[in-house]
Amino acid sequence: MSQEQTLTHLNNAGEAHMVDVGQKAITERSATAVAHVVMQPATLHMISHGHHKKGDVFAVARIAGIQAAKQTSQLIPLCHPLMLTKIAVDLITEATHNRVRIEATCQLAGKTGVEMEALTAASIAALTLYDMCKAVDKTMVIEGTTLLAKSGGRSGDWTRDDGIT
Repeated sequence: MSQEQTLTHLNNAGEAHMVDVGQKAITERSATAVAHVVMQPATLHMISHGHHKKGDVFAVARIAGIQAAKQTSQLIPLCHPLMLTKIAVDLITEATHNRVRIEATCQLAGKTGVEMEALTAASIAALTLYDMCKAVDKTMVIEGTTLLAKSGGRSGDWTRDDGIT
């Protein structure tokens, strides 16, 4: 493992610790993550046409994802609290795959990245969608939660190029 590949949340004694970002430069940073909720075609049709008796499933999941991104440091022990400047959570129906694609993007000008915030937003939006629909479709599956891209910081820009979308 090269120096750049070392685990930054471990100190020299191998103990978990919060990384000191005090001396890092403030840069524009962003990250985009995705998650999918696969469901029965009837469930997808119901929520995409606003026929769920619980109301607008997409609006609730979007708000849950936004709230989750803002709370990431409360959920993931070694994450820094961040002043996010943008959180976007988009839910897109993909009828050919019987799923909802959840794409979350977080941005800031800061000293540490926002990958965990984007992943948390996508994950919690997916869990919220699942929660709202579990009474009508117990077969739903949350899958494919992954980072799609990140920009900024010392390591620079990165985009997933392995075919996972």
